[in-house]
Amino acid sequence: MYDVAKVRADFPILSREVNGKPLVYLDNGASAQKPRVVIEAMTRAYEHEYANVHRGLHYLSNLATERYEAVRGIVARFLRAPDPEEIVFTTGTTEGINLVSYAWASPRMQAGDEIVLSVLEHHANIVPWHFLRERQGVVLKWVEPEADGSLDPQKVIDAIGPRTKLVAVTQMSNVTGTLVDVAAICRGARARGVPVLVDGSQGAVHRPVSIPDIGCDFYAITGHKLYGPSGSGAIWIAKARMAEMRPFLGGGDMIREVTRDAVCYNDPPMKFEAGTPGIVQQIGLGVALEYLMALGMENVAAHEARLRDHAMARFRGLNWLNVQGTAPGKGAIFSFTIEGPAHAHDISTVLDKKGIAVRAGTHCAMPLMDHLGVTATCRASFGLYNTTEEVDRLVEALELCRELFA
Repeated sequence: MYDVAKVRADFPILSREVNGKPLVYLDNGASAQKPRVVIEAMTRAYEHEYANVHRGLHYLSNLATERYEAVRGIVARFLRAPDPEEIVFTTGTTEGINLVSYAWASPRMQAGDEIVLSVLEHHANIVPWHFLRERQGVVLKWVEPEADGSLDPQKVIDAIGPRTKLVAVTQMSNVTGTLVDVAAICRGARARGVPVLVDGSQGAVHRPVSIPDIGCDFYAITGHKLYGPSGSGAIWIAKARMAEMRPFLGGGDMIREVTRDAVCYNDPPMKFEAGTPGIVQQIGLGVALEYLMALGMENVAAHEARLRDHAMARFRGLNWLNVQGTAPGKGAIFSFTIEGPAHAHDISTVLDKKGIAVRAGTHCAMPLMDHLGVTATCRASFGLYNTTEEVDRLVEALELCRELFA
């Protein structure tokens, strides 16, 4: 049985007050809070185990390297990836997608070649492809969601043409919570010989992930959304794609030998990890993923489904609340506005006075905002430690907003 009270006790920040009210943290889509085990592991690493990795023969360097490299295996287990050597450490999904754009896509694309995207994408899965549009004349082909916010996999597959070189798609929208059938997209793309990159920033947080079941070529995650530290993350890259990639950044660790006249690059994944990495951040990520696996991602998904269903039932009683996206099976992420003159920032400010933290703005998804016909929304994004009582507190605060801005 999932014990949310016990889970909440693992997160020190949840016991604090904001503006004299118990904190209700509903900004998990932007960044999740950290359990005590992550905080303590990072403190221990700095206080007792810190040194640079891969470069020393002394005890602390060997210990730090052991702790750091063990995380590669943890990430592989979390993603059910076949080989830890296919895990490249990054600072997060943004860096991972930029790595693919520069190291794999750019050398393979010419003017007129195409990348298929959905309108649901976060800017991290849009801007790196715009770089190729600006610099190399690559064409971006957009697939729009349905009226309920869902994304039809067949429409993505049908957008693939003879010049398509890549499909890049999110697993879950950070605005509407839409869950995308990325496995179906990957099957269709593979039949046409086109690789697929999956942005797992939200998807990996809310449900189990299995790389073999998805069948993609690239899968990126961000540590700070997975209850780990900021500046941590990873991208899984199929070995066949790794072999096609040039180095991304140059420096230490990603080389075997350097002379005045030549350089010999290291083997993947080291080939794509230049310089001193975020050693302690990645150690923290490993502990966060172990924490999630101990809870069981199936249990996390079931708990969040209960929160989603409770929130949707409560929201249905608010006929002045405009919620964006009602796709079946969506995640517990809700973007909304209130009828009347209140801007999303006004709503967020009122909620904050009640101790409720939500996000307001465009959520790094301006093409989707344009598609929805809104300039900004408030977003309440739930996580593994949220409760139905917090849903009720959100509804009470929204009713106050309605009174204030009617």
